[in-house]
Amino acid sequence: MDKRVASADAAVAPIQDGATILMGGFGICGIPENLIGALLRKGTRDITVVSNGVGLDDFGIGLLLAQKQIKKVVASYLGENKAFEKLALAKQIEVELIPQGTLAERMRAAGAGIPAFFTPTGYGTMVAEGKEVREFNGRPHILESALRGDFAFIKAHKGDRWGNLVYRKTARNHNAAMATAADHVIAEVEDLVELGELDPDGVHTPGIFVDAIFQGARYEKRIERLTLSKR
Repeated sequence: MDKRVASADAAVAPIQDGATILMGGFGICGIPENLIGALLRKGTRDITVVSNGVGLDDFGIGLLLAQKQIKKVVASYLGENKAFEKLALAKQIEVELIPQGTLAERMRAAGAGIPAFFTPTGYGTMVAEGKEVREFNGRPHILESALRGDFAFIKAHKGDRWGNLVYRKTARNHNAAMATAADHVIAEVEDLVELGELDPDGVHTPGIFVDAIFQGARYEKRIERLTLSKR
């Protein structure tokens, strides 16, 4: 069983226009840089991107926005991207804004085979519009459906040819949940190791969830906001 593919370009070859893609990362930490670049080169259009945020104007998902390859964004935080702001104000892109915890739980639920769940988050706001409301323990909750993608772009620190993945610290973020919530999961790793090199007790995403894996290259790992102490 060998899930290795030659490159990011080979990995994204099956993706067609109109696909829904879950893209790991929090801000620009732990984002699938190589897969985003490959999708940019492929020119796939009308895609729905599910991610915590939309990257920077010139980095990450922002590159796809600049080329108008994205039809809809499903995200929690949109505040660092001026290109996205212009598209949204001009109504040239669809937007679904989801509370961060709800976004994570909707994907986790999809991976666990749970079709929907109730949460108090968002009750009484625009988030609750058109959704079923039920009361539990005297508190109103809204019904949220599971969120699943056609593809998931996952970034991990290490992986093997079976698709077992290990993330590094906060770069795990949404990647682990997304890896369980898509029909076809593609993982890019910084270090593709031999079988047996990963401690089985330390594997964060078992290979059963991963369909393709490759070793990425030239990671920029930018810092979104550099904050230094004043001396």
